[in-house]
Amino acid sequence: MTLTPFGTRLRAAMDSRGPLCVGIDPHAALLAQWGLQDDIVGLERFSRTVVEALAESVAVFKPQAAFFERFGSKGVAVLERTVADARAAGTLVVMDAKRGDIGSTMAAYASAFLDPASPLFSDALTVSPYLGYGSLKPAVDLARESGAGLFVLALTSNPEGAEVQRALREDGRTIGATMLAHLAAENADAAPMGSFGAVVGATLGDLSSFDLDINGPLLAPGIGAQGATAADLPGVFGKAVRNVVPNVSRGVLKHGPDVAALRDSARRFADEIHAAVSA
Repeated sequence: MTLTPFGTRLRAAMDSRGPLCVGIDPHAALLAQWGLQDDIVGLERFSRTVVEALAESVAVFKPQAAFFERFGSKGVAVLERTVADARAAGTLVVMDAKRGDIGSTMAAYASAFLDPASPLFSDALTVSPYLGYGSLKPAVDLARESGAGLFVLALTSNPEGAEVQRALREDGRTIGATMLAHLAAENADAAPMGSFGAVVGATLGDLSSFDLDINGPLLAPGIGAQGATAADLPGVFGKAVRNVVPNVSRGVLKHGPDVAALRDSARRFADEIHAAVSA
């Protein structure tokens, strides 16, 4: 099965539902805040509630695989159901697994998340290029074949990321800029938007020294609990702001388990984002 390319499907979802991406991050403290036990029952209740509350209104869900994997095979089974339920409701799923390796191992990671026959098949996958961008080739190839997408770590919101991502190559270009250039090449001639995106933190301030116009989506964590706001987006992303997929996790999830409160919070963020990127 080959789907319509991820970039095309994402552009349509962003235009119809707005660009908000909500993380599904069932860490222990958040489960406790919801009044749930840190066990498989709590995990399933949390995940199902988020999907039921928001699947018909947000463009993208981003489940963090680690918070499910920590429960072993039963947690992975909950992740499978979460992905399937979200996609069945018409929401795109970006699996936040940040996989990165070489050769057959990278191919196996790609198969787990980008092969339509896999129970974990997602619309896109976050990947780490820091074994060299070429190490991602198995994932790039399978994403093209299946109509899925990738989000490559380029300029991340964590402070530690700068020591690698802003390091200079011999040619004077930073590692982060090099990753953006690779993605622009992957997306060349794609319309309305390419399927190969970058992860670029919304907390990073002025990024005008980087060419973010990669003709692909920019997954932007950092809004809400990490301190960035919707109003910051134009200043950070400049002319590429229309392709930004702002991710909010704790800022929305802290309002659960009340379904109405979750919906209200997501709606507020969506309205603020729309106002900021449409100004």
